[in-house]
Amino acid sequence: MKYDVVIIGAGAAGLMCAIESGKRGRKTLLIDHAKSVGEKIRISGGGRCNFTNIHASPDDYISNNPFFCVSALKRYTQFDFIDLVEKYNIAYHEKTLGQLFCDKSSKQIINMLVSECEKSGVEIVVNNKVHNIINNDDGFNLSTDDSKTIKTSSLVIATGGPSIPKMGSTGWGYDVAKQFSLNIISPKAALVPFTLDKKTIPNPETLSGISLEVIVSCNNKSFREGLLFTHKGLSGPSILQISSYWKNGDAISINFLPDIDIFTELKKIKEKYPKQEIQKYLTTLLPKRLALNICERYKYKGRLADISNKHLQTIADSINKWEITPNGTEGLKKAEVTRGGVDTDELSSKTFEAKKIKGLYFIGEVVDVTGHLGGFNFQWAWSSGHAAGQYV
Repeated sequence: MKYDVVIIGAGAAGLMCAIESGKRGRKTLLIDHAKSVGEKIRISGGGRCNFTNIHASPDDYISNNPFFCVSALKRYTQFDFIDLVEKYNIAYHEKTLGQLFCDKSSKQIINMLVSECEKSGVEIVVNNKVHNIINNDDGFNLSTDDSKTIKTSSLVIATGGPSIPKMGSTGWGYDVAKQFSLNIISPKAALVPFTLDKKTIPNPETLSGISLEVIVSCNNKSFREGLLFTHKGLSGPSILQISSYWKNGDAISINFLPDIDIFTELKKIKEKYPKQEIQKYLTTLLPKRLALNICERYKYKGRLADISNKHLQTIADSINKWEITPNGTEGLKKAEVTRGGVDTDELSSKTFEAKKIKGLYFIGEVVDVTGHLGGFNFQWAWSSGHAAGQYV
């Protein structure tokens, strides 16, 4: 079985690469071990697929080489993908911070991509795993579950990272890179909830379900979005965002009231209403359970008149600049994506071909490029897949 191009991994990047390869008249096979194509697309955005972000730019991506993503993102932009969505009359809407979602179902995006593959003559095979890859003078020989040998001159690895393993995700793409002596930037869970020990928040279950808008900061990066207390620790968009910049042992800073200088407000209230109880006042600013938890944890009590300004500053800091050190994350099983992957120094930013191995390409999440939360990782899949598809 001979093909011009074989793409392993029928996710977002693999589908886009197959479409572009097929358009160029290349005999293309798209193969995946899963039962269906686009499984991560299907579950994304609560089943409505946050397929891109209108504000996508290279600044929204993390990599050891921050310039690697620039070329692909410029050549195939969010507006190019939006044009494709509109061509198929898929209704969509914008949510917060430029995120675009299907009005109906993420399956519309999958069906659109499969339809484009069919138009381009792409052969799609699912439920069939590639076991071995042998590189020779003619290209690559692949052995699969069905005992057939597949030959190709261009091989694309689009298998993603090991995040969300229940969807069949593995680190297999990294194994391929290692087989061909390509460097790997150590993979870690990204866009993932934090866990806290009970010394940080005693009885964290008492706060579970509380949500509010905050500013979370770590390592000179800040995000202003929602925070959610869970029975294990912290989640919500702001936490998922900052987790990509967090390293084990780092402290994070949380401003629970980003629009209010609590110290200034406390002094005003102390002067105006000296008999006001600190616990009662804080419940007017914060969710009641959170305010009472803070007061209990730090032993804040009594009338404002009886609290020194120095102590008021301590109270204010615990709200405007609460510093905690997570004891970890919920790991790859709960991570939206994987940070790290195939070192971009090993790849051409124009073609995505490995510099050491002619005809071998890596695209999408398997590469050391990780987007922020909010459609940016899908845009990287579309852009990197489109770029490689012009050259495979």
